[in-house]
Amino acid sequence: MTRLLPLVAALLWQPLIAQSAKKAVPDSPIKIAARAERADAIYHKGEKVVFNLAVTDSGKPAAGIVEWSILKDGLATEQKGVSELVDGKAVATGSLNEPGFIQVRAVYRANAKAKVASVSGLGGAAIDPTEIKRSLPVPDDFDAFWDGMKKKLAAVALEPKLVTVKSPIKDVESFDVTAPALGLQISGYMSKPVGAKPKSLPIILTVHGAGVSDSSLGGSASWASKGFLAMDMNAHGLPNGKPKQFYTDLYAGPMNPYRYEFRNDREKAYFTGMMLRLIRGIDVLTSQPEWDGKHVVVSGASQGGYQAIAAAGLDARVTFFAAGVPAGCDHSGMLVNRIAGWPKIVPMVDGKPDNSVVEAFRYLDCMNFATRTKAAGAYFTVGFIDTTCPPTSIYATYNQLNIPKEIYNDIPSGHSHSSAAREGMTNAVMKHVGK
Repeated sequence: MTRLLPLVAALLWQPLIAQSAKKAVPDSPIKIAARAERADAIYHKGEKVVFNLAVTDSGKPAAGIVEWSILKDGLATEQKGVSELVDGKAVATGSLNEPGFIQVRAVYRANAKAKVASVSGLGGAAIDPTEIKRSLPVPDDFDAFWDGMKKKLAAVALEPKLVTVKSPIKDVESFDVTAPALGLQISGYMSKPVGAKPKSLPIILTVHGAGVSDSSLGGSASWASKGFLAMDMNAHGLPNGKPKQFYTDLYAGPMNPYRYEFRNDREKAYFTGMMLRLIRGIDVLTSQPEWDGKHVVVSGASQGGYQAIAAAGLDARVTFFAAGVPAGCDHSGMLVNRIAGWPKIVPMVDGKPDNSVVEAFRYLDCMNFATRTKAAGAYFTVGFIDTTCPPTSIYATYNQLNIPKEIYNDIPSGHSHSSAAREGMTNAVMKHVGK
C-alpha cells in the first residue's frame, strides 16, 4: 500500500464513529502507561496476567507508588494492590477464571500520603476470548419477526430522489439521495466515478456512529475515487447539508434520547427503523445500473458497526461487512454477569434487569444478526480498553459468525478508532472487491 493509505483511511472512516475513550488530562505532566506483558495480551482461564506499568513525570521516570485494580469488564474488581515504582516502573498481576476481559486501572501517588494524581492508566488483556459465549439464545421467532418487518418495508415504493451536488473530488459525481422507507426516509450522499460503465462498480454503504449529523459527502466521494458506487447514509434520515448547528440542536434537544425510544417494543424501537433503513439504502444502490451485480459491502464503526452487522444479518445481498468497535452487542450480558454493549439499553428496575427490554432487544442484538449472515467475509476491530463498546460484548458477537472472518485486536485502544484499525478495515474491503 502507498504511504498515503493511512491518510486516505482516516478520511474514509472519520464520519463513522462519534465517541472516543476518555484520555488523560492533556496538560498533566504525569503519564501512566499500562500494557500486558504478553505481546498479544491473550491468556487462558486462571493464568496469571502480568501488566507492566510505567509512570513518567515531565517525560522522566517518576518516583512513588501506583495503586492498581484488576477489573473484570472494567467494572467488578477481581484483585487490587499497591506497587512501588522502581525507575518509574512497576507491575500489577491478576487473573480471571472464565473467558472474558480484564483491565488494570492504575493511579499514581508521589508517596502513600500524597493526593492521588488526576490521571490514571488503563491496560487490557483477553482471557480465552474465542470461548466467550452468547448470553441468551436466538429467539425462536427471530426470522419470522424480521421477515414480517421486511415485507412491510417492501410494500413502500422505492422511488429514490437523486439531486446532483458538487463533488469535492475530481472525476467523481455525487448526489444527495433520499428515498421513502418504513417510517423515516433514508438520506445519504451517493457518489461514483464519472463515466462509470454499467455493471462495473462494487457497492459500499457506509454508516454512522452514535449522534446526529448529516451524511458525509467527502466520505462517499473518497470511496468513489477508489472505484466504488458509494453511499454514506446518516442514521436518522435527516436532510443533508444543513448548518452544523441544525444537527447540534437536534441532538441536544428532541433527538438526544433516540436510542431509548420504545425500547420495550421490538417493532417500534428506534433501532428497528434504523436497521430497515439499511435495507432500503441497499435497495437504492443495487437499483443503479453501475452496480457490478456481485459486491455489496457495508461498513461502519461503533453504532455504524452495529448497523453493518445488522445489515449483513438481514440482507442476503451483503457480501462483506466491516464492523469497527461495534455497538449493539450482547444487550443481555448482565444476565450472565457480564457488561453489555452500547447503548446499555436495559434499565434496572428494583435492582433487576427490565425483562420487557431484555426480550425486545433480543431481536436487535448483533449476536443474533451474526448468526444469520451469508456474507463471504467479515472484518472486526476491538479495543481492549474500550469502556463504551466493551471487548467482551464484541467477542460474544464475533464468536457467533460461521463465515470467513478476521478481527483486529487493538490492544492499547479504547473507543477511539486507531489508524491501524482504520487501515485494516480499508484493506479488508479492498481485498474483498479485488482492488
